[in-house]
Amino acid sequence: MGITPKQEVHRPGVFKQANKAHKTGRHRSKGSICNEVKGKASVKVITKQVRKNLSREARRHQSVQLRKKKREEVIAQKRNLGSTYSAPILICIIPLQEDLELEDIISKLSNTGDITEIHKSPCGITHISIPRFKQRFSIIVPPVGNVFATLDAAKIANTVLFATSATHTVDNTIREEVIDAWGNEIITSCLAQGLPTTIVTLTNLEKIPLKKRQDHKQCVTQKISKWLPEEKVFHLDTPTDSLNIFRRAGSQKQRNVTYKAKRPHLLAEDVKFVSNEGSTDLGTLMVTGYLQGLPLSVNGLIHITGLGDFQMSQIDAVDDPYPIDRNKSRKQSESGEVSMQDEVSVRVLERADPKRQESLESENIPDPMDAEQTWPTEEELAQAAIARKKKIVKVVPKGTSEYQAAWIPDEDAENLNEYSESESEDNMSVDDAKSQADSEADAASDAEEYETITISEAAPDEQRYDQDIDMIEEKEAMEKIKQAKLDAQFPDEVDTPQDTLAKVRFQKYRGLESFRTSPWDPKENLPQDYARIFQFENFDKTRKRIFKESEDMEGALPGWYITLHVANVRRDLFTAFCTLENRPLIVFGLLPNEQRMSLLNVVLKHANIYHEPIKSKERLLFQCGFRRFSACPVFSQHTNGTKHKYERFFQQEATIVASMYAPITFPPCPVLCYIEKKDGSLELVATGSVLSANPDRIIVKRAVLSGHPFKVHKHSAVVRFMFFHREDINWFKPVQLRTKYGRRGHIKEPLGTHGHMKCVFNGQLKSQDTVLMNLYKRVFPKWTYEPYLLTQTSREDDSMNVD
Repeated sequence: MGITPKQEVHRPGVFKQANKAHKTGRHRSKGSICNEVKGKASVKVITKQVRKNLSREARRHQSVQLRKKKREEVIAQKRNLGSTYSAPILICIIPLQEDLELEDIISKLSNTGDITEIHKSPCGITHISIPRFKQRFSIIVPPVGNVFATLDAAKIANTVLFATSATHTVDNTIREEVIDAWGNEIITSCLAQGLPTTIVTLTNLEKIPLKKRQDHKQCVTQKISKWLPEEKVFHLDTPTDSLNIFRRAGSQKQRNVTYKAKRPHLLAEDVKFVSNEGSTDLGTLMVTGYLQGLPLSVNGLIHITGLGDFQMSQIDAVDDPYPIDRNKSRKQSESGEVSMQDEVSVRVLERADPKRQESLESENIPDPMDAEQTWPTEEELAQAAIARKKKIVKVVPKGTSEYQAAWIPDEDAENLNEYSESESEDNMSVDDAKSQADSEADAASDAEEYETITISEAAPDEQRYDQDIDMIEEKEAMEKIKQAKLDAQFPDEVDTPQDTLAKVRFQKYRGLESFRTSPWDPKENLPQDYARIFQFENFDKTRKRIFKESEDMEGALPGWYITLHVANVRRDLFTAFCTLENRPLIVFGLLPNEQRMSLLNVVLKHANIYHEPIKSKERLLFQCGFRRFSACPVFSQHTNGTKHKYERFFQQEATIVASMYAPITFPPCPVLCYIEKKDGSLELVATGSVLSANPDRIIVKRAVLSGHPFKVHKHSAVVRFMFFHREDINWFKPVQLRTKYGRRGHIKEPLGTHGHMKCVFNGQLKSQDTVLMNLYKRVFPKWTYEPYLLTQTSREDDSMNVD
């Protein structure tokens, strides 16, 4: 038997080939997943294996059990709606005809035959209990004609009841219009705000002839289907009709309004004010009502619409004054008027903890000395001198960045003058000023001619009409319309000034090779207002985390009847609320950071009912969810990418993004935009939603300089009227040119001293073509935020109707 020699093992040398690791892309490799799991089986895998091992009959029974469980959860949620252990179903009655008698509707709803008690809260809310349904209802009627009061009541309600009448109130004649101007206005605003569950009722149908009732009901259904296509029209004339409406309100599927469901909210049933010790201007506002939505913590912040953001000092639990108790209600009804407020017991739920309480601080206070440095040492001065010798020093216009100065020729940079920041970047040239003066003179002369005709031919009434016309306002409106038309026809085109160097006029602008792909640092040359605002590292991730944490918050639970002790409320705001008749007071709990200021971006779609042009940086009034404030936003295009083009006007049938300094509001959240007219009335001009609170959104203003081909030879051409100075041509030489017919080119050299230049293009240029140069600069909004308080509403209450 022979001996097998031992085999030598190969040992790799130093030059062994090392292959690259496999790139799995964005997903993890199977090996890395196995190393992380370490033999653990996924829950989904286990569930699939268990389900696979079950028989067909067992799998069928399992599916039936899951469906049954989900059905029971939905039924339990419906049964709990309006029960003893939850808040009453809040119904907001909104008439679609301005002259509709609301008291008549409330009396018809109250006449059902199965009601144990009917009484009103101190704030005018009607409470109705129906033991047959084991449910209770609250009815709120906002003042007709007041848009904001109606929107406040609709945003807090569980069900909105749109009411319309078949006959006129005065003479009982048949109405031809189902929805008048007020109805069109309010139903449009409610839809834009976000409607909860809705019911449509038709009253006084029995007062018209029997043969015309069906036709009239079909007409109402057809008109309503424009806004609410799936809604059925209910009658409201008999006790049975009222009972059917309450049955519908208590059993129909509740429509979820996300911004309301993600926050605790409350409608005030009773409001009291107690002055602070030693102060007559501030006090504690005690708001009592049913809590809905999510749990509310006393250490959080609340927002009272029309009053502002506040802290709470205490939350009390109050006995429910409107329970579903037939025996108790019968005893109280025998004694006469129901008065349960005297027997109510109160217990303290929570008191504020100063260590855990959210701060009302809304702005970051910048430190002007934050960038201050100590006096440098001799070594630092020597190092700075050495480093300074290695740099190229240029004198450039104020506001120019380093990489803008890189392409400025040295001979031009030495002779530049500083451009004043206070001067507007939109100054017109001398020719523009002359043309505007000529147009104004022509308009004035036309107006004088018109006055001469009216004096000789018109009656004295027309003279009085002419005296009421504000000619300055007429000229401003005419000029505004002209600018909007020019901007739509020739977007962003700007005339080059002849008496000023173009490199001075457009010193803050820069050229971009590609608007989409060229880099732009979002932290470059920020205004001082950016030091006052807050920013999230990842806005979407923070929003998801806050929504998840708010559901598990401790405090008062939804359905409880509680009293909020709101600290440090101004007495004048409470006085203004008391002067407003039937104005609902609503309270919303703020999510973390929603009291802080940031750059809010909202998407707006033009309502197409306002026909005058809306200019960027014009003051507008916004209703952003539960907030109302005025600001002067900056408009930009609603596009993808890192840069967004500035829009000078909000054109009709357009969708834009309005950016302004405002408190942070987490989306989804609806937005309504109003404009204030000269007479103080408000008109809805746009609707939309919150996009983000992102200060890094780059809004770029484009200025287009135009020139005309003077001589064309193949790919080259002599262009004039774009510049009027030779040094301007050398300054803008690195910027790319384009034409309206799609050619691309660049400046080759200047010709003469009057602004003619030789340009080269990538194709044959046509003589009727126009040469364009795009220049860009970043724009920021101004700090124009102003909350819309009840003190302003009380002054403007008479002019709140929207035309």
